[in-house]
Amino acid sequence: MRHGKKVNHLGRTAPHRKAMLSNMAASLIKNKRIVTTVAKAKALRVYVEPLITKSKEDNTHNRRTVFSYLRDKDAIKELFGTISEKVASRPGGYTRILKLGNRMGDNAEVAMIELVDFNEYFQGFGGEKSAAKKTTRRGRSKSAKANAGTETAAENAE
Repeated sequence: MRHGKKVNHLGRTAPHRKAMLSNMAASLIKNKRIVTTVAKAKALRVYVEPLITKSKEDNTHNRRTVFSYLRDKDAIKELFGTISEKVASRPGGYTRILKLGNRMGDNAEVAMIELVDFNEYFQGFGGEKSAAKKTTRRGRSKSAKANAGTETAAENAE
């Protein structure tokens, strides 16, 4: 039975797990995305999302609290600078886990964890509609067809 089992220990001792998650969180903050196993990505999401929430309010207490988890000045500077500006209006869900398949060497499930607001590919699909030209099933564009119709009507009128 798994009563009360909330933490995935990842086969490591507590200090090793703490150091590994701290390093992975700092790498995620600096690089905006990292590739790791699915289990580590899920554990990292639980570790890093409260830190991102704390970074929304920039004060000394929050900086010291986050520094006690990350231990990386560059990551703190990035987190309280650019990342906190981008996620200011987001109520949560700052990370996305995308499964990539299995690793060749040991057949472990591999996933990419990334910060949601820093992915250029998915941002275009959400809110904005792209101004792609509309085409008919035959391949001619509707605007070209409309222009051709108005030109012939204008020629016939003359």
